[in-house]
Amino acid sequence: MSVPHSIDLPGAETVVKTAKTYARDLAERTLATAVVAAGGVAIAAGPGDMFSASFWETMAAAGIAAAGTLLKGMAARAFGAKNSASLAKGV
Repeated sequence: MSVPHSIDLPGAETVVKTAKTYARDLAERTLATAVVAAGGVAIAAGPGDMFSASFWETMAAAGIAAAGTLLKGMAARAFGAKNSASLAKGV
């Protein structure tokens, strides 16, 4: 006789995406883009003078990148899975 194994299933919030999970997903992606873009500007400014861009130039570049991510996530809701910030269906 075989012993039944437990099955670990994902939580309902992972499987059933709601407007709340979409908003959290989009906010996380937008914030992550801003942080990565700010770091990228600081590094791309040059190895010898890494921080030659002013604080406001760095924040402007990060804001532009984050705005692009925000618009892409909003488009994903319209054209991709309804409650996902991904353009891929079912993600």
